[in-house]
Amino acid sequence: MRIAVIGTGYVGLVSGTCFAEFGWNVTCVDKDAGKIESLKRGVIPIYEPGLEDLVEKQTRMGHLQFTTNLADAVPNADAVFIAVGTPPHPQTGEADMQYVHAAAKEVAKHLQSYTVIVNKSTVPVGTAREVDKIIRAENNKAEFDVCSNPEFLREGAAIEDFMRPDRVVIGVESERAREMMRNLYRPLFINETPMIVTTPEAAEIIKYASNAFLATKISFINEVANLCEAAGANVQDVAKGMGLDGRIGAKFLHAGPGYGGSCFPKDTLALTQIGRKYNTPQTIVETVVNVNKNRQAEMADRVIAACGGSVKGLRIGVLGIAFKPNTDDIREAPSLVVIPKLQEAGANIVAHDPAAQTHAEKVLQNIEWKENAYAVAEGADVLVILTEWNEFRALNLQRIGDSMKSRRIVDLRNIYKPHEMERNGFHYVSIGRQTVHAKPQAVKGQTA
Repeated sequence: MRIAVIGTGYVGLVSGTCFAEFGWNVTCVDKDAGKIESLKRGVIPIYEPGLEDLVEKQTRMGHLQFTTNLADAVPNADAVFIAVGTPPHPQTGEADMQYVHAAAKEVAKHLQSYTVIVNKSTVPVGTAREVDKIIRAENNKAEFDVCSNPEFLREGAAIEDFMRPDRVVIGVESERAREMMRNLYRPLFINETPMIVTTPEAAEIIKYASNAFLATKISFINEVANLCEAAGANVQDVAKGMGLDGRIGAKFLHAGPGYGGSCFPKDTLALTQIGRKYNTPQTIVETVVNVNKNRQAEMADRVIAACGGSVKGLRIGVLGIAFKPNTDDIREAPSLVVIPKLQEAGANIVAHDPAAQTHAEKVLQNIEWKENAYAVAEGADVLVILTEWNEFRALNLQRIGDSMKSRRIVDLRNIYKPHEMERNGFHYVSIGRQTVHAKPQAVKGQTA
């Protein structure tokens, strides 16, 4: 089968490359000529484990091509995937549909035979029908169907998620389009991947509802963590006890500084706007949005409190900038709230992230960047763990403590055990657990 993918961002590039791995002939299209030329040279614009090797392999095998010209991809395609951005409106939070609509208009001009137009972008309810209208208005002779096929890719595990998904959701009305989509995903049948075939509207809601529910679990356990701190309980024990219930599940019950990234913040906001549009307020999700916004700001306050109420003039080491490990994505990351607030309070920031520094340098100012965690810790008054990268999980605590001005760590990801930190003489603050009040051991002539 022949596939065209419009947009070479995160979703488009991963999806196109994985379809090529299935054996289909894929052409990825993007208006950004620089990006296309880089992709042709094997330079990947995003950090995603395994993607660079897979792009190189499929390009070499001839299954994957890149172009800026829709005429090279659309006329002969059996399916055209629209995978362009739908960023939130800065004032309302509604999904900005200009890129989807523009792509639909451009695709319409090049349709020559029956084609399934697939919305892969995360889009509001009713988009499939809107795209259908746009294409018919541009090309009333076109023979096509529009399908909603939302993506469920986790950054840092996107290839695995595409190749071994929990489910494939297809929103379509015609039998012809239904069979086309089944054939596209036929390689997954060997894994007995569930395929949900429904209406376009239901498929569009499934995407938003899924992300909103996961975001709700995160905000819920964060509020429970506050209760645990006040009551003297351990939130990790509580989460484990909850997660063993099959009706609840353990995933996304990890207390921390709040959710971020390109999906949850955008999709929760969009769902609240969709609810208002249809006069069905999504009250729970609206609360989740507010809880998460406040959560990120509160994390800076926790750091300040751990330092005795003031960070003015202090050297604060930050481990991790990306919103999660195994990605360079800093969109809506807690670090973008925590760090500026600490700087406003007079702190000097030194930081390290294994992948996100290049992006972070564009939006965060006056940060001293270091090559690893040990360099960050050297001379620091406090060390703050913001992202749970694997390389931060097994640090030599004695080495870290000896290089700091005072042994003070604020672990916003709960990657260390309190008794372990106490044994190493740290004043240790974590999330939803009791603070270890071991007296900081001053070094280098400084006081704690």
